[in-house]
Parts: sequence; structure tokens; C-alpha cells
Amino acid sequence: TALRTGVTLLLIAITWAQNPKQRLLPPKPSKTQCCQEVRSLKVQVANLTSLVEELNRKQETDLMNVVRQIMELDQLNRQQEARVTEAESKYSEINNRVEIMQLQTLQSATQTSSDAIYDCASLYTRNYRISGEYKLPKDDFLGTPELNVYCDMETKGGGWTVIQRRKIGLTSFNRDWKQYKHGFGAIRGDFWLGNEHIFRLTRQPSVLRIELEDWQGETRYINSYKLFIANYSGNAGDSLRYHNNTNFSTMNKDNDKCVDDCAALRKGGYWYNCCTDSNLNGVFYRYGEHSRNSDGITWYGWHGSNYSLKKVEMKLRPVEFHP
Repeated sequence: TALRTGVTLLLIAITWAQNPKQRLLPPKPSKTQCCQEVRSLKVQVANLTSLVEELNRKQETDLMNVVRQIMELDQLNRQQEARVTEAESKYSEINNRVEIMQLQTLQSATQTSSDAIYDCASLYTRNYRISGEYKLPKDDFLGTPELNVYCDMETKGGGWTVIQRRKIGLTSFNRDWKQYKHGFGAIRGDFWLGNEHIFRLTRQPSVLRIELEDWQGETRYINSYKLFIANYSGNAGDSLRYHNNTNFSTMNKDNDKCVDDCAALRKGGYWYNCCTDSNLNGVFYRYGEHSRNSDGITWYGWHGSNYSLKKVEMKLRPVEFHP
């Protein structure tokens, strides 16, 4: 028996020695183990997919929040511009209080043609030298009513009566004939003085000065004899000459030289020809963007027909004025 057991063990040892690879191979995984690994991978893929979807949703939410913040900032910017205008108004009122009191005293005196107050240039010659709002008295000699005006007493010697301003964008200039005749807007903000008042100011030969500013802060200016342009000077290109010797048109009174209704197309009252090389009473587009239509505050000689300017001022003073 002992001999047989020894022989058996020897045979097993010989067999094991002849097949060493069999002892190195790992056991084959079972089907159950493979299914578990596949399920685990599927779970991981599902988790990653869910995470990507969540990140996409968060990105969309963040984008919407950014857009909302931009809109809120834009609205806040408009409100701040309105506050700045109001602050400028109060500051100017304080600075001009003494001058206005003196002017009111002057209004009570009997006037003749030699001492009549025609405009801001007349005030300048009477030593009113601070820019701001003034009241031109009623003048029986001229047949003109009392009129509030804004005087620029600083630019190029002063004496300018401002007849138009665009800088805030809250006042529509797409108005009818009656409104353009009598004027509209706020004298310290955006306004049109009124055609009948502009006529009052231009009874004597006058110089028209136009000051422009784009959204990059660059400025230009134009000087010419009122609208019947005789001479021109400036650095913005002569985009006013095309409007020389033309009548004023509004949405309900078409006086242009074109088959088209220029006032309706350009959405403002202006001296339209057929139609424009400039459109200073057009639509106020923020940041110069108005590529769809040529109805913005345009000056073709500077930025072309598809750029709306940020600021515009039109002002008058007599040709004979000397500061």
C-alpha cells in the first residue's frame, strides 16, 4: 500500500512538472461577472450623460442670467443718463440764478429796437456769460412771445442759442408738423426749439453750428450760414449742402423734392431733399446700430448712412456777433 501511494504521488508530480502553463492561467470569469461589469459601465455612462445634461442646463441658465444682467445694465445706464441730465439742470439753475434774476428785472423795462433781446448773443453782450437756460422776454417790437432757450456761452466765443439737442434718446423726434412748429422735449435734455422760434432767431443773417459725437467719443463740427448754405467749414464732411434751399417736412406734411415721403422713411422732421445726406432728427439707436434702415441720426460725410450718432447739437448766432 505504501508503495502504491508513493508511485501515485510521483506520477502526479511528474504530470504537474510537464504542464507548468496550466498552473499559471487564471480562472475564466463567469457570465454573471461579465454582466455585472457591463451593468456597471452602463451606470457610469448614464451618470456621465446626466452630468453633461446638467452642465448644459446650467450653461443655458447662466447665459440667460448674463443676457438679463446686460438688459438691466442697459436700463440702469439710461436711468443714470436721465439722472445726469437732471443733475446738470439743477447745477445750471444754481449757477444761473443771479443772471436770471437780473434778466427778469431787465424784462420789466420798456424796450426799443436798439436794446431788444433777440437771442443768446444779445444776452452775451449784456455780460451773461454762463451757459444754461435763459428766458427771452416777450418783445412787442419783434412781435415775439416769451421763450425759454438754452444758451451756450462758451463754445467758440459763446452767444449760441441751441435749437436742437440729441444725447439721451428718451424723446421721439418722429413728430407732426404742429409739434415741430411749436417745439417739444426738455430744454435741458433732448429737444427741438420749434420752427417758428427758429425763424425768430434767423431774422438776421445767422451762422448754424452743428456738433456731432459718435459712440467712440470722437467729435466733429460743422459751421454754415443757416440752411441757405453760402459757406461751409468744419471737419465732418459737408453733408448739409445737399439739403440747401429745401423746405421742412414732417410725417404729415411732405415738402421734400422726392417721389418718396422722406419724413416717413427717415422717421423725423427735417429739411429733406431726395432724401438725405444727413438726418439729425432721425431715430436714436444706441451704440450706432441701425443697419436695417437708414433712419438713424446720420451724417453721411462722417460715418455713412448706417451709423447712428450718440450726440448732436444744433445752435445759432448772428453772423455779425463778435465776442
